[in-house]
Amino acid sequence: MENPASVARPVVGGASIANESSKSAVSWPAILAGAVAATSASVLLLTLGSGLGLISTSPWPGSGASAGTITALAAIWLIAVEWIASGLGGYLTGRLRTKWVGTHDHEAFFRDTAHGFVTWALATIVLAALIAAAAAAAAGTGVRAAATLGSGAVEGAANALPHATVSGYDVDMLFRSAQADPGESASDARAQATRILTKGLATADVSAADRAYVAQLIAARTGIAQPEAEKRVDDAVAQLTAAETKARQTADAARKAAATATILTALSMLIGAFIACAAAALGGQERDLHP
Repeated sequence: MENPASVARPVVGGASIANESSKSAVSWPAILAGAVAATSASVLLLTLGSGLGLISTSPWPGSGASAGTITALAAIWLIAVEWIASGLGGYLTGRLRTKWVGTHDHEAFFRDTAHGFVTWALATIVLAALIAAAAAAAAGTGVRAAATLGSGAVEGAANALPHATVSGYDVDMLFRSAQADPGESASDARAQATRILTKGLATADVSAADRAYVAQLIAARTGIAQPEAEKRVDDAVAQLTAAETKARQTADAARKAAATATILTALSMLIGAFIACAAAALGGQERDLHP
């Protein structure tokens, strides 16, 4: 194998010169310029999208775009923002970098694509930092507002953490009689029925004993027959269970929509990186055409 140290170097004026340039292949000024342009374009387009979103919504029933439409348009807009900003930043990086004299076309193409990728990465980091700072500021405002409740309340909550909580339902069970008390006030009966139904929704079932007792409370306060009171209880439990199921379905749909939006955002970012690389290669090629 030939010793690299023995490889002949070009000789100019009696002095040998190195085959490699002493300058780095990375044009950081061009990268920084492209990243600044991409970040600014992202902020501008996101602000514009927020304004358009506020215009398309309305607090009045039956007017404005639906929540599903707003979500779909927001996802499309975020993808467009990523692609436009990445393309702009990458193209400017390719056009603004210095010309590499004596560099093979394949090497220049690789360098340009690498510059576009670094520009995209830097702009993404800066934009993520800006979003994180805004979120931290909003969270800090909430923390300061909560702190105004006083250290005494915080200390009381901290002391209560290791202990099990006793609900009003548990206390009601201790004093529940075999039959509902007809002399019980309406407010007490309503409060007790509320606690029973709340407990039932939390455990996804209202026991037969609880249903019978609530029916007794209703019959004692309204004067209706026990079977009719039991029917009222069954209807109320069915309605509350349906509302609870609908709320859970809505929450599950929101979870799936958030997961889909997250995946689409990640994919759009990957495509944005590719667009930045391609735009930088195009900008670099046009830069070399005009020495």
